[in-house]
Amino acid sequence: MSPGFFLAIATTGFFIRKQGPQNWLCQAAGAAAPSGGRALARCEQPWGLHFVMLWIKSFHIVFVASWFAGLFYLPRIFVNLAMVPPQSVAERDRLLLMARKLLRFTTVLAVPAVGLGLWLYLGYGIGLGAGNNWMHAKLFVVLLALAYHHSCGRMLKKFVAGQNARSHVWFRWFNEAPVLLLVAAVVLVVVKPWQG
Repeated sequence: MSPGFFLAIATTGFFIRKQGPQNWLCQAAGAAAPSGGRALARCEQPWGLHFVMLWIKSFHIVFVASWFAGLFYLPRIFVNLAMVPPQSVAERDRLLLMARKLLRFTTVLAVPAVGLGLWLYLGYGIGLGAGNNWMHAKLFVVLLALAYHHSCGRMLKKFVAGQNARSHVWFRWFNEAPVLLLVAAVVLVVVKPWQG
C-alpha cells in the first residue's frame, strides 16, 4: 500500500474528529438540496443524526465486504501463479495483470471501508469509552487486515520480480487468513464480548 493510502485514512480521522460527522454531512445535504430541502430538515430532527449514522454504517459494511472479497481472491491468483510452469510466459503475464488490477481495486475499496469505520468510531463514538473492549479487539483485527493487505502487495512485487520462493500449498493456507479475520470482526461487532 502506498503512503497516500495511510495519508487518506489519517486525514479522514482528523477531519471527522475536528468537524464532527453530522456537521459536515448535514451541511453537504443542505447545499445539495434547494433551500435546505428535506435532507437538511432530517438533520435538524432529533433522530436525524441517527438517520445519517445508519447511512454511514451501511456504506461501511458494503465497502468492508467488497474489500474482503478482494483479499479473498488475490491469494487465489497467487496460488495459480505459484503453479505456473516457467515456460508459460503468457499465462504468468495474464495472472500478474489480474493480480495488479485486483490489488489496486482492493486498495481503493479499503480506503472508504477504514475511513467510514473511523467516522463511526471517532465521530459518533461507537465503541468509545469504558466497557468497550470488543472495539479494541476489533481495531486490532482491522490492523491485522491492513497488514495482510500490505503483505499481499509485497508478495505481488516478488512475483513480478520472479523472486517468489513459496509453494502453491503455502498460498492456499495463506488464503485462509482473511476468512478468519472477517469472522472475528463480525463476531466482535455483533456479539460484543467483553462489553462491561
